[in-house]
Amino acid sequence: MIEAIQQPTVKLSNLSLNPYPAILTPEALQFLLALHKKFNKKRLELLSNREKQQVLFDKGVMPDFLEKTKSIREENWKAATIPADLLDRRVEITGPVGRKMVINALNSGASTFMADFEDSTSPTWNNLMEGQQNLLDANTRRIDLYDQKKQKSYKLNEKVATLLVRPRGLHLDEKHLTYKGKSLSASLVDFGLYVFHNTKILLEDERAPYFYLPKLEHYKEAKWWNKVFEFSQEYLGVPKGTFKCTLLVETIKASFQLHEFIYYLRDHIVGLNCGRWDYIFSYIKKLKSHPDFLVPNRDQVTMESPFMDAYSRLVIKVCHQRGIHAMGGMAAQIPIRNNDAANEQALQKVKKDKEREVKNGHDGTWVAHPDLVSVAKEVFDEHMVGANQIEKQIEEEISAGQLLELPKGTVTEEGIRKNINVAILYLESWLKGRGAVALYHLMEDAATAEISRTQLWHWLDKKAVLEDGREFTINLFNQIFDDEVEKIILIAGPEVIKQGKYKEAVELLKKLVLSEKLEEFLTIPAYQQL
Repeated sequence: MIEAIQQPTVKLSNLSLNPYPAILTPEALQFLLALHKKFNKKRLELLSNREKQQVLFDKGVMPDFLEKTKSIREENWKAATIPADLLDRRVEITGPVGRKMVINALNSGASTFMADFEDSTSPTWNNLMEGQQNLLDANTRRIDLYDQKKQKSYKLNEKVATLLVRPRGLHLDEKHLTYKGKSLSASLVDFGLYVFHNTKILLEDERAPYFYLPKLEHYKEAKWWNKVFEFSQEYLGVPKGTFKCTLLVETIKASFQLHEFIYYLRDHIVGLNCGRWDYIFSYIKKLKSHPDFLVPNRDQVTMESPFMDAYSRLVIKVCHQRGIHAMGGMAAQIPIRNNDAANEQALQKVKKDKEREVKNGHDGTWVAHPDLVSVAKEVFDEHMVGANQIEKQIEEEISAGQLLELPKGTVTEEGIRKNINVAILYLESWLKGRGAVALYHLMEDAATAEISRTQLWHWLDKKAVLEDGREFTINLFNQIFDDEVEKIILIAGPEVIKQGKYKEAVELLKKLVLSEKLEEFLTIPAYQQL
């Protein structure tokens, strides 16, 4: 075991915060400090490399497969063996780390549950620390809840889903925990607290800590995570390869380094996942300065769009070649309780999407609501007889051109209005501490707000011509924006507006859209307002 640092100096940035003594124990803080000292400098270097690469993209460089790692792509090798409790992942449910959500998701009948500290959790101090406590209680089977309003008790079933945890991305800091006045890495805080408190508990029950790693852009970031895993396993006195992870392929750069990601995490990786909305967000963000590059209304960009279809098929091809799972994307629909016809139409969309995934070769898929678990499971049960279909190999070659092909479509006033409306409503909830928000019968997370505000910025920057022939100018944006704000105020009512965070959400969105430079992630400035 690596010698622990004797006197931790990780501090709460605000002494009025709840210190959560059961989670932020002296020993846990020692571990966080050890992670910070060993890995934070490199994390910041990796983030700087992202900025340098963006400068090249802005000058016209296109993403491509790396020549210097060609041998990794061409050589015959496999990732390590997949644990028994992760062999069948045909339906995964995802959601924030609130207590009721954790119980309901684990009881949902899904194969696995991804407890999300990232896009579907607003990172308030209480959300994060209570989330750690909730996962610890779930792993020790001490979790329960009584809802006074509904007069209903919640507790775990005998059989529950396998738990995976998604820490926040490398770009995010945890401002409430500092060392020498500098914030700790949010990734290392979320990961570190979870493995410190849960590793031995899970191993005693013949389980282990499993993770989803978000928003990686370069294989060097996968190497970084691998070193974090190795160091942490040694620190905690458990064998190398104990921790397992799935990488979310949600950046355009990642598609060109799939083999490399798997190779450098080969002792720990069990799958890749298609993070759809973030992938489109990244596609726009990275290539925004290229001539003639304009992405249509987000509703027109689907998994049937050529570049999205190519991305999905490449994930399947590479995963199966290397012996790991290729996980499909999210069905964000939620039940429409008061309209049977609309509900059935939504369910048919889910079934069609999942049928396409399983027939293409995906080994599992995501849903956002417990009621969709049985819908997705039925489709996968029909078309995937075994625990997975890793043996299904895809022989076709998928080119850089296919991965970058611009989707066809139009920019419309309706698309502008929808982006404004959804972004404001989501941001308002996020600023109040809710990161998973039901909007128009879809469960939205931060990825929806990201693509919405990025499209608005990009259409203005490119002076997009709308379907009706008008140019999208700042004047037109302001006119539509003000109109949408008035609609929100009218529908919500003055009392709801007064008690909420609408003013802050409106101001933040407008600032982001009208800024000269596209903000890398909206959650960075928004986090300062929590």
